[in-house]
Amino acid sequence: MALLLAAAQAAGPIALRYWRRDPKAWEKEAGAGPVSEADLAVDAALKDHLRAARPDYGWLSEETPDDPARLSHDRVFVVDPIDGTRAFLAGEEAFALSLAVAVAGVVKAAVVHLPARGLTYAAHAGGPATRNGAEIHASARTDLPGADVLTTRATLAPEFWPRGVPDLKRSFRASLAWRLCLAAEGKHDAMLTLRDTWEWDSAAGSLIAERAGCRVTDRHGAALRFNQPVPQAPGVIAAPPDLHAALRAHLA
Repeated sequence: MALLLAAAQAAGPIALRYWRRDPKAWEKEAGAGPVSEADLAVDAALKDHLRAARPDYGWLSEETPDDPARLSHDRVFVVDPIDGTRAFLAGEEAFALSLAVAVAGVVKAAVVHLPARGLTYAAHAGGPATRNGAEIHASARTDLPGADVLTTRATLAPEFWPRGVPDLKRSFRASLAWRLCLAAEGKHDAMLTLRDTWEWDSAAGSLIAERAGCRVTDRHGAALRFNQPVPQAPGVIAAPPDLHAALRAHLA
């Protein structure tokens, strides 16, 4: 975790050098969203920092062409250089650097850093989740009605909820990694996405939420696994255990 923290703190200023300075940006193929020169610069800096220290680790990043050689590595860096690129390009503060180490498919160390907000969330297996070094805890909420859930408007479409759309308060932030961290610190009661979710978006935040007391699974209730051949999961649910069970019951 110390290595991830150092890498995030070193790369954060690189992102800020481009932020609100009209960086070059373009759309990825197949409707995969925008990317900018800032994403690529941060990705290169993180890769240089992390792989110089751990050359035997695999590498999975949103902005690096995927190399199947990562599948032969037991330990893999899972990185999103800028999670929330649309917010970044709009000059908003809600973007994050997401860094994780997965060992045999399970995240063991994680950092989510928001340089424009001065926030750093972190966790490692067996330890607490922290925000700027202070321990954080998930919400104590158990009831679904009225719960404050970070999710998209599309997620609340009736076709996803055979038992009826639950009566909840919807909130949203651009960065999925930050949404997981906000659930971890109890600022919101839960985080939910039903769309297929890239591993680099969820890896770091999932461990932070888990160590803060959330149950974190895919939309079907299965544990998340990382460094998969196709690095996606069928959605993510992060919530305190009773609230997680209530969400799953409504989705079933």
